[in-house]
Amino acid sequence: MKEFWVSSGHHLTRRQDDGSLAISDELLLALYARPEVLPPDDACDAEKALHRVLMEEPRRPVVAAEMAALADPDARENWSFLIAFRDTLIAAGSVEAAWRTIIEQQMNVPPLFLNQLMHLILRNMLDGCEDTLELRAAELFFRSQKISLHEGRILLADEELIEELEADSHASPLIAMMGQDKVKEIDVLSSDNAFDYWSRSDAFAMALDFARAESRDAFARVVEKFIRHMHGERTSVTPIAEIKDDDWRWFVGLDQEGTALGNILWKGVTPTLEQAARALAFFTLRFKDETRVNTNVKGHPVYLLMGMNKDRVLRVKPQNLFVGMPFVTAKEAV
Repeated sequence: MKEFWVSSGHHLTRRQDDGSLAISDELLLALYARPEVLPPDDACDAEKALHRVLMEEPRRPVVAAEMAALADPDARENWSFLIAFRDTLIAAGSVEAAWRTIIEQQMNVPPLFLNQLMHLILRNMLDGCEDTLELRAAELFFRSQKISLHEGRILLADEELIEELEADSHASPLIAMMGQDKVKEIDVLSSDNAFDYWSRSDAFAMALDFARAESRDAFARVVEKFIRHMHGERTSVTPIAEIKDDDWRWFVGLDQEGTALGNILWKGVTPTLEQAARALAFFTLRFKDETRVNTNVKGHPVYLLMGMNKDRVLRVKPQNLFVGMPFVTAKEAV
């Protein structure tokens, strides 16, 4: 079995009987060791002591007096967020349960930590997968993408990687003057170079051509697996060219722009050319078993909409696939 996404930290945890990833001491220690968490050289003694004791006892409770002893107000706020996040992980017992709790309770958690949890969930969910196109499509769940439209292609490249390339080009006046599209410097994943993905997966260094049916199909399979993993429901997700349905009952925006476009279409309003140009992909989702599905939606597809913002950036919100499903609530079931 090929290895991928070592940076997710999946090797620091273990799979439990229910298929979820356990919150291990090693995972907590990796959290404390993150560059954003390490106390700076000029941190007060109290902050350094707090960090040191947590590295020795990762589950140790932190009392209010220890927080109050931190000299820097910003440090107190940051540590308050961190400990609340840590306590949520411990109480949940698994990565998946912690992510559910954060989303359901709308907890204030930095996107960096949410993306790390999603990275772990996807790595667990796709363990044993050898389809590199599917793995690259799954990166959309936890890595924002920069879009380049070129000669009929819709190239998705890792936004952070693009920013790094642009920073390097600024160091060279000649390259900056040429105004090169940075995505052209990145290899586009194909059957010819698919094997390269395994050694480059943690660099997020390969682009995805979303104009290709194979790429959209790969993303659809990831959505199916995600809903199976997080909801326990089997679904069939299919890419479509456009929404032609006079009686559509439910939609889920896969990102902020997809939600905005869905709201426009739901109201029967014709989107402007600019709004329509931001659409990237549409999908239909059907449940194999509709027992939990709202009566109004049974027998009808759920439409999934994906778009890019004005800066041509795509930020998929997997939480929408969690809280946005047309399931009957406990109150409605009574």
